[in-house]
Amino acid sequence: MKIHEYQGKELLKRYGVRVPRGIPCFSVEEAVKAAQALGGKVWVVKAQIHAGGRGKGGGVKVAKSLDEVRAYASQILGMQLVTHQTGPSGQLVRRLLIEEGADIKKELYVGLVVDRVTQKVTVMASSEGGMDIEEVAEKTPELIHKVSADVATGLTDAQADDLAVKIGIPAASVPQARAVFQALVRAFWETDASLAEINPLILTGSGDVIALDAKINFDSNALFRHPELVSLRDLDEEDPAEIEASKFDLAYIQLDGNIGCLVNGAGLAMATMDTIKLFGGEPANFLDVGGGATAEKVTEAFKIMLRNPGLKAILVNIFGGIMKCDTIAEGVITASRAVGLKVPLVVRMKGTNEELGRKLLADSGLPIISADSMAQAAEKVVAAAAAAH
Repeated sequence: MKIHEYQGKELLKRYGVRVPRGIPCFSVEEAVKAAQALGGKVWVVKAQIHAGGRGKGGGVKVAKSLDEVRAYASQILGMQLVTHQTGPSGQLVRRLLIEEGADIKKELYVGLVVDRVTQKVTVMASSEGGMDIEEVAEKTPELIHKVSADVATGLTDAQADDLAVKIGIPAASVPQARAVFQALVRAFWETDASLAEINPLILTGSGDVIALDAKINFDSNALFRHPELVSLRDLDEEDPAEIEASKFDLAYIQLDGNIGCLVNGAGLAMATMDTIKLFGGEPANFLDVGGGATAEKVTEAFKIMLRNPGLKAILVNIFGGIMKCDTIAEGVITASRAVGLKVPLVVRMKGTNEELGRKLLADSGLPIISADSMAQAAEKVVAAAAAAH
């Protein structure tokens, strides 16, 4: 689950991370009033969407008068903001953050992720913060410094200080940087975050260390422990099909292709998509129905896939381990009849009750295309999608 920048900053502030004063807004008039309430002579008008690269896309503007605040708020609110993370269709801006200006001496970067090999939190920091951190990572990776924080001890003083020095924070500001890094690790661990980025973390002219941005994602599997975080969810920023899938405990991600995939198991789902691409097709979605799929679950999965107007064919690829093939076959038959399936359907299943599942499909009277192997299934579904054009 993702949250907005202003929500992330409120969370970090509770852990002791210093952030600029800011006010979230939903209208132009609210934006002007927010600037007046903040005072000063410089304000930053920032689009609030669940994507990075907003500055390059025109979603962040510095205003030096209330008239400019009004003009920029009018321009950004309601725009379809396109960044390298939104895709070509962009994201509609429904919220703004009006923030006090900052005296930026140096832009830095700090990010945290879970290292599943070491089972620790990896803290990454760089002297090259700002909009082009991806380019830094690609072209000059030596400028990104990493350290592992043990969950039992957190980030030690020595680790934090070493990281601060390596990214060029002056000695007088190292204690502030240490406090920020350690607070970030605490916040990351205690909220079950999966990603946290401050880009940029700034050093001001007076030597203060301030989080000028905040991007935080949380592990959806741990949200039952954090109802206060669930309340921050903005459904307007999420794909409607993915929201609907989550109601039925389906792992679904919309993609750009035209071949729907219904698979049990995330690894098999990834392999299925790879095989479709190997045979020249393009998957329309990632969809893992899990090990306990029922006929109802399969029916809902079909309905969600069929909402995609570009769908040309569906591939059902099942390994019958925990999930029995005959159960999936019954689900496929029920779903196909319930939705009045009009696109070609290719089914490949292996494992427990495989023969019974195949017989159920064959006796159903539905125009289901059977396949014995993943390669054969992919080949048939790609051909079926091409013929459907």
